[in-house]
Amino acid sequence: MTFKEVQELIKLINRSNLTEFKMRDGEFEISIRTEKYQKVKPVAAPTVVTPAQQIVPVQPSQVPVPSAEPVSPPPAAKAPDKSAEPEASTGENTAGYLELRSPMVGTFYRSPSPEKGPYVKVGDVIEKGATVCIIEAMKLFNEIESELAGKIVKVMVEDAQPVEYDQVLFLVDPKG
Repeated sequence: MTFKEVQELIKLINRSNLTEFKMRDGEFEISIRTEKYQKVKPVAAPTVVTPAQQIVPVQPSQVPVPSAEPVSPPPAAKAPDKSAEPEASTGENTAGYLELRSPMVGTFYRSPSPEKGPYVKVGDVIEKGATVCIIEAMKLFNEIESELAGKIVKVMVEDAQPVEYDQVLFLVDPKG
């Protein structure tokens, strides 16, 4: 690829809504991230917030806070029972884990090809920058690199399933 072609490619990418572009042609490889690109941010789990937690601000001047707290524990006590069976990913099992999220919309693939094994599996220890999966968007296969270091605790998405921007892909134990 000539210098002029690279310049033209950069101009095209800047005019598009792409956040990241990677291309490989033989030994030539190029990776471009636009200013719209956002790194995956670690978020401590659990992220479930009950309505009582959203409504009751922490202010010493408010008297109704003590009366609102006895009402909220019964629903909070019921919520873990429901989440423990079908949705372990949002239950108390995720406490202390970081979430590795999708930087784009596309189709999630755990391995580079159907014949090869997954990039990572539960129990694997990863470093920052390690490739953890591929997300295919508009016929482009984007290798997703981890912004976290730790042990893979859970894969949150099935292979070849569509993912949304900022959807949790993996749970990572930073102590692992």
